[in-house]
Amino acid sequence: MALPSSSSSSSSSSHPSTSNATISSSHMPPRQRYLKQRKVGEGTYASVFLARDLETNTRVAIKKIKISAASAGGADGLDPTALREVGFLREMKCENVIALLDVFASGGGGAGGQSLNLVLEFLDTNMEALIRDRGLVFTPADVKSWLGMLLKGLDYCHAMGCLHRDLKPNNLLISPTGHLKLADFGLARELAPPSTRMTNQVITLWYRPPELLLGARHYSSTVDVWSAGAIFAEMMLRTPYMPGEGSDAAQLAVIFQARGTPTTQEWAHWKELPLASSMAPAQQHPRPPTASLFSGAGRGASQLLDAMLAYDPAKRPSAQDSLRHPYFSQHAPSPTRPEDLPRHKEKEGEIAQGLLEESGERDEKRRAGGGEAVIAVKKQAQAETAPGNHANGNAKATTNGKRIVATREMIEERKRMARKMAFG
Repeated sequence: MALPSSSSSSSSSSHPSTSNATISSSHMPPRQRYLKQRKVGEGTYASVFLARDLETNTRVAIKKIKISAASAGGADGLDPTALREVGFLREMKCENVIALLDVFASGGGGAGGQSLNLVLEFLDTNMEALIRDRGLVFTPADVKSWLGMLLKGLDYCHAMGCLHRDLKPNNLLISPTGHLKLADFGLARELAPPSTRMTNQVITLWYRPPELLLGARHYSSTVDVWSAGAIFAEMMLRTPYMPGEGSDAAQLAVIFQARGTPTTQEWAHWKELPLASSMAPAQQHPRPPTASLFSGAGRGASQLLDAMLAYDPAKRPSAQDSLRHPYFSQHAPSPTRPEDLPRHKEKEGEIAQGLLEESGERDEKRRAGGGEAVIAVKKQAQAETAPGNHANGNAKATTNGKRIVATREMIEERKRMARKMAFG
């Protein structure tokens, strides 16, 4: 019942794999191989269990997704975000991306229904938990190490043709050996040609770039670079850098206060974006000097941050170019080794963060003061690429208030895809 290795391999990428993790080829039945020990988190569509791989005697996490649960796109089938996550993770093998080790189905036609189980490598904490732990001291070398690992994982995703579209500290998981890994690909999608219309309701509000707030419907991998820049600033400050107060307009106002109102030299055509006339704050803000706010961050840090948070998406560096910045290549200190990075004792509640779409614990603070509800954002993204939708916007799934209506064909397609992933 384990999912066989995909015929598509990441070896064709210019970024070779640095991880030994692969989809399992074991002959031991998965339900016997993985011993569930206890539940460590639960969301609307999935639960996360701590388990042990009896064949390798290692800890793993099992994300159990309800196939028959009601999803945002219809009354039956598999939550579309799970389809995205499995589709991308089964292709990715990178030291800085969470590893999907195995996939198997469980359950049947009874009251409990059938479930899809994703066996993931065990990661015991996340970047947000470390940032909020005031008992830990971050040095400039530590921040450089975490940012380097974030950018390496992001560069790999982009080289694989994947936009993450939900980078934030609690989606950056940390392994017991200190390695940072990108997780939660529920909003990810493939890079698209310029004619493709994409939803702008992605990325948690505090990490959403200004072009999306202003209504851009086509964008590139630099939306992820903006998010990485906001996380970079948060690691240095130990508090969110641009925390909006619950709406796109409020978030844009916070960005303009933090970064200054963009000039035509910085971003020539921003006032031509669809929402610019209705959303742009009337008050003009001068640009504060970044170096003074981040004076203790080490040489080159403020220059790299300014580049990653450039208003004009075309002027932002790629993840790969960011890794080549003098901040990494020329300026001391050298990055801390992953195994020497600060960390706290394992906390069970942190294991599930970054693996669940709607964990109340992981997004409690951001839901209270950080933008639209996560579920609403995910529904927008589900409609964007649901089966039957087209790039020109003539979608079979339409919105009716807050509910997305799915056709019978869409529901059957989701069931088919779920069965294919579970049984090969």
